[in-house]
Amino acid sequence: MQLNIIIKPFSELSTNQLYNILRLRSEVFVVEQNCVYLDIDNKDLKCHHLMILDGDGELMAYARLVPPGLSFEEMSIGRVVSNSKNRGTGSGRLLMNRAIEECTRVFGNGDIKIGAQAYLVNFYSSFGFVPVGDGYDEDGIPHIDMIRQPLTKS
Repeated sequence: MQLNIIIKPFSELSTNQLYNILRLRSEVFVVEQNCVYLDIDNKDLKCHHLMILDGDGELMAYARLVPPGLSFEEMSIGRVVSNSKNRGTGSGRLLMNRAIEECTRVFGNGDIKIGAQAYLVNFYSSFGFVPVGDGYDEDGIPHIDMIRQPLTKS
């Protein structure tokens, strides 16, 4: 399958790209996970947006690359989401590998911190993230912070 990987700062997103991102995030985080929360949190404006599209241009997976100091002291990857019909295809692994690479390219070499849904700890651990601190509830869903240190310090 032909995939198209796109990364853009907010200011370069087309209205269709922004609509598709917000729709996918709403479908999964609000409807599927039954979590009422404010997705549009003003952070998108300062972030880069990583999209994986299938050959037909449909958004398969998405992640928000957050600069240091916005969510955490460290750079971060957030709003990691896969379209329900693409789960189990490897698109989530591709997304995370690319998100880690792009965070380093865009923001420089350094630690990456995420607020992970607790049931995904093993998934994120497979990319070198390790849990830090205690778990916490975020919008009714158990979470834990995780950090990935760069393979080599600069």
